[in-house]
Amino acid sequence: MNAQKLSKRLETVASFVPTGAVVADIGSDHAYLPCYLVHKGIAARAVAGEVVKGPYDSAVRQVRTEGLSEKITVRLADGLAAVEEADGITAITIAGMGGPLIVSILEKHPQALKNVTRLILQPNIHAKAIREWALEHGWALQDEVILQEDGKVYEVLVLQRGSMDLNEAQTLLGPKLMNTKSAVFVEKWSREVANWQRVQQAISNAEQTDENKAKFDELTHLIALVQGAIA
Repeated sequence: MNAQKLSKRLETVASFVPTGAVVADIGSDHAYLPCYLVHKGIAARAVAGEVVKGPYDSAVRQVRTEGLSEKITVRLADGLAAVEEADGITAITIAGMGGPLIVSILEKHPQALKNVTRLILQPNIHAKAIREWALEHGWALQDEVILQEDGKVYEVLVLQRGSMDLNEAQTLLGPKLMNTKSAVFVEKWSREVANWQRVQQAISNAEQTDENKAKFDELTHLIALVQGAIA
């Protein structure tokens, strides 16, 4: 992977960035994504934010090597603290983290979202946390994609300002992903159901405490929810 050829998951993230956007890529690592977006004429300008010194230095070198120092600013900062009002950021990308961590980044510096109209978020796990956050903070799902790369499953969630209603199954699984029911989606949740059933078996063989019973019942509910969605 490099600034000209992204991984499948980052290419998917890039595909949802509006043309002419001013992008902040948070947790940018080598800044491949913002460099790609500017090279392709998708992003007008970009900020690459990185909280760790090593990846920050790598991003600075990459931007300089690509000859994009005038269009991409690299900042060493904690999450959305990398975004300044003068940047005029209109879209934010956060990829390669767990859903709860992405949510904590969005919540820590909410003022950075003031002029942002689109969020493209790629959680490695627990996408549900992002859907819950969106419901509470006035963001609606514009699109969702689930994909597999190198044996790992990723989801990409595209949010725009607006309201939406999601039921329990949609919050867990994703309304658009439920409708599409791709092979990757069905495989992922079939594996999850099998894991939950193994946990239930272990609980059945353990001491029958109130806590164990509550966990068993919770898993029974989730299994029924998922099996109903992927049937």
